[in-house]
Amino acid sequence: MSRKKGYVVRLTDRQRRQLRTIISAGRANAHRIQHAHILLKDDAHGADWSDQRIAEAVGCHPGTVAGVRQRFAQEGLEAALDRKKQDRPSREPKLDGEGEARLIAIACSQPPEGRDRWSLKLLADRLVQLEVVDSISTNTVQRRLKKTNYGRMCTSNGSSRPRRTGNS
Repeated sequence: MSRKKGYVVRLTDRQRRQLRTIISAGRANAHRIQHAHILLKDDAHGADWSDQRIAEAVGCHPGTVAGVRQRFAQEGLEAALDRKKQDRPSREPKLDGEGEARLIAIACSQPPEGRDRWSLKLLADRLVQLEVVDSISTNTVQRRLKKTNYGRMCTSNGSSRPRRTGNS
């Protein structure tokens, strides 16, 4: 059996019982069940399988096995069962808190001359015009406004926009 690099999984009896419970209950997220299988098969006091053999048995990449083992050794059982958290988001958000506040302020303000209300395109164009962002899609504007529930924050601004009620 090839020895693994640096980190060794040594489970206590309590941890083994906990992992078996996760597997047998079948109510946890799939990755938690998979990681429980990995830890049980990688236990130095138990099966102690090679990374390749564990990966084939549970249907993952050998790197996943090594990552789960490393998180177990460094951070403990719960960290090994959960997915690794991203160090930073894959893509930085277009609008930070300040930009979102500017968007809401614009959306709650008087619409441009000749308009009854702000359209998503007008809001996106105004954010670019005010140099809040270099560019922004109307979909991003819509998602941010929807997340903030801005309609309830805006008071009557003189526009002819009817307020929505629950029965509409």
